[in-house]
Amino acid sequence: MALDLVPAWPVVGSLAGGAGALALAWAVREHRGRPGVDWFLGVFAAQATWCLSYGIGLLVSDPTLRAALEATTWLGVIWTGIAFLGFALEYTGRSDVVRSRLFGAIVGFGLLSSALVPTNPLHGAFWTEFGRDPVFGVETVSYAFGPWAYLTVAAETVLVASAVFLLVDTLLSYGPLYRRESAAVALSSLPPGFALVAWALQIGPVPQLQLAPLMFVPHVIMDAYAFDRAEMFDRNPTTSRAAERTAIDDLRDPIVALALDRRVVRLNPAAEAVLGVDAETARDRPLADFLDLPVGVGEEDAAEPDGGESGDADSDDGGSRETVRIDAADGAGRRTYAVSVSRLTDPNGTHVGYTVVLSDVTERERRRQQLEVLNRILRHNLRNDAGVVHGYGEILRDRLDDPELVRMADAVERRAGALAALGEKAGTVERLLADRDPKPTDVRELLESVVADARGRDDAATLELDVGDEGGAAADGGGEVDWTTRVRPDALRAVVENTVENAVDHHDGEGVEREDGGTWVRASLRREDAVRDDDARFLLAVEDDGPGIPDHEVEAVESGRETALEHGSGLGLWVVAWGAAAVGADVEYADRGPRGTRVTVSVPVVAAE
Repeated sequence: MALDLVPAWPVVGSLAGGAGALALAWAVREHRGRPGVDWFLGVFAAQATWCLSYGIGLLVSDPTLRAALEATTWLGVIWTGIAFLGFALEYTGRSDVVRSRLFGAIVGFGLLSSALVPTNPLHGAFWTEFGRDPVFGVETVSYAFGPWAYLTVAAETVLVASAVFLLVDTLLSYGPLYRRESAAVALSSLPPGFALVAWALQIGPVPQLQLAPLMFVPHVIMDAYAFDRAEMFDRNPTTSRAAERTAIDDLRDPIVALALDRRVVRLNPAAEAVLGVDAETARDRPLADFLDLPVGVGEEDAAEPDGGESGDADSDDGGSRETVRIDAADGAGRRTYAVSVSRLTDPNGTHVGYTVVLSDVTERERRRQQLEVLNRILRHNLRNDAGVVHGYGEILRDRLDDPELVRMADAVERRAGALAALGEKAGTVERLLADRDPKPTDVRELLESVVADARGRDDAATLELDVGDEGGAAADGGGEVDWTTRVRPDALRAVVENTVENAVDHHDGEGVEREDGGTWVRASLRREDAVRDDDARFLLAVEDDGPGIPDHEVEAVESGRETALEHGSGLGLWVVAWGAAAVGADVEYADRGPRGTRVTVSVPVVAAE
């Protein structure tokens, strides 16, 4: 016979199957953490136990040792089906089932069976009448199957068949995307599965010889193909199933689902229209073939696809928001999209891919550019023209003798200065519109700097500064207050500057705090701690004894409605509101008796680290 040319060929085949399983486990280990990988390693461990125990047992004639190796073989049989089903569930995006009671019962069956195998001599649940029955020169054994052995083989068959069904369903549901790997893994289970059933039913000319361990050789070959050639764990069905759960087809924004290797898994109809490609054509191709992502987008998760030919990227100065320009395939012209890349996870929270969302911001970007142009032109004209008017006003005031004309020239000079200040405030607004990163900021130092600048501009004004140095949280655990918070320093400075400047610049000289009615302003700073660290606040209060802010201007800012800037503080109030929004602060305006205004700014304390 041809088989006689290879001495002890059942041993060689069995050991080869076990060695192949171990080799694949070693190769797959680097992908641990991805859906199905840990269970796949469990499959290889069970297969290796099954094949190696049976192969070594064929060389052992000692009855006791041979029975122990046969029991170890059964442990491999028990856990192969359980691990294979666990793999199929996670790999196809059903990891929530793995955590269900049903799967827990399956694992419980495996634990119970594992306990019955080594104690078989006490109850005979797996076999009876165990004895040597050599064939082909190896130590095969014969025994009568017990009820639990038949139950185990039946359960193994059902579990493997269920796993194969899940993989075939994936093949049919997602078309060619996972065809090679799903087909290879599904088909690989058939040879050892049929061999196990044939052995349990005593089918064949040599019923005492179990051929299932030998059939793991083609099984390992097909698994190796799925893992290596088909890139099994770089793209798996979990990504598609997770994308389906997000209902991306119903969303108006273009959305692309990517596998871990940044190849396209799914496009919604909006993305098809924008990118000018249908989902079938794009599937399994790099996103860079259709879209040039801005550099750095998605780097918090991993490096995103490199550039393609469909667009170009830009970003706002000093900001983190990235955009891409695309020539719309529907003839709508060149559009601008904000790009957002986020992780895609399965029900178990495992990272399985990415979603790329394109939000059409064309009109918003156009308005932003228009505002920037208008802002810069107005600022330039205001600065230049106000400077000219201010200079002529000074000259007229110095050359005129008529007191009435001097008063009028002085008014012209003051108005010119107010226009120049208005242009500077417009520049502050432009800076506030940009996205900037928060930084550790010392609120006390910032307030002291603003007050010092205000004193320098108007040395006739009285500016009091009151900073509470006790009762707050200390940076080092001592008695000193920690005045640091992590915010946008430019935005916080805009809030403090405009609050203090409004109080100084719009004083009418009829105050009650000074005997001469001159400008008086007091700025106070306190830290207010709470039980929870994230509730701590810095309280900045600016008080004056001026004429007060018109109610309609405060109401307009608080309600967010546009209004005519009838009062000179109007734009300053908007700067305070926008700056406060940028740092998460709250602003309150209140009358101060007997005269004046009290503005309270509540700034959150954000840990500097």
